[in-house]
Amino acid sequence: DIVNADKMSGRTRKYKIIFSPQKFYACEMVLEEEGVFGDVTCDEWSFYLLPLDEDIISMELPEFFRDYFLEGDHRWIPSVARALQLLNSLYGPFGRAYGIGRCAKMSHELWRELEEDGENDGQGRKPEISNSPALALPADTDYVTALCSQVVYEGLVDDTFRIKCGGVDFGPDVTSSDKSIKVLLNAQDKVFNQIRNEHFSSVFGFLSQKSRNLQAQYDRRRGMDIKQMKNFVSQELKGLKQEHRLLSLHIGACESIMKKKTKQDFQEMIKAEHCECCSLPHSCGCPVPIQC
Repeated sequence: DIVNADKMSGRTRKYKIIFSPQKFYACEMVLEEEGVFGDVTCDEWSFYLLPLDEDIISMELPEFFRDYFLEGDHRWIPSVARALQLLNSLYGPFGRAYGIGRCAKMSHELWRELEEDGENDGQGRKPEISNSPALALPADTDYVTALCSQVVYEGLVDDTFRIKCGGVDFGPDVTSSDKSIKVLLNAQDKVFNQIRNEHFSSVFGFLSQKSRNLQAQYDRRRGMDIKQMKNFVSQELKGLKQEHRLLSLHIGACESIMKKKTKQDFQEMIKAEHCECCSLPHSCGCPVPIQC
């Protein structure tokens, strides 16, 4: 629309479209249908893997599940294969590769083809470093687990606020202000790092104790002389303020989660899911146990 509007008004500009992680033929078809294919320059940003945390990398392709498993579209398979090739080139060959299902098989075969093409081109390969295995488990291997309610803090934050690319938007109900705040959830957030894998029932107790400890650190200022106060301000105060801010946000997030889950009869939902997954007898309250 912008390109055609500029044409009609006689305005001349340069246009560039960057497709990520790759450009598909369908994209060019759309540009041709709109009559702007010759007016724009196309490029690709092939990032493939994003580091979300110290020990987590992700392709961040939320469209993959719908496209492959629901619509039978295989266009993301090359991206998966190239991501494996990237890991292989950075850290050396995988010791072994394991996979389950057709999606894993297709990704592995295309990855091996890319590796062979690279060897034939004389690019060479790095020596083995860790001899770590590669494990591919497509979503259709276990639909049930992915659909069950999450009970750890990080999972409930994702269910409630949606974590995207390692970050989350906390709204006014969490920040206790009229503004929303985007927070990165990773190991650098000391509060989050300690509670991310904790069962939600124990998170409030931890945050309460953390709040008391933080207050005790603030109270140490009262008995300090000038030199000690100077060191406290220059070395500790900034970190304490940052930790206090994060603590307030996570307490607000917990309160928001509690309100929403209470309305949804969360405990009853967990009980029903437990019955379905474990095929428990009628004593649990389910009319008919379901074998997964």
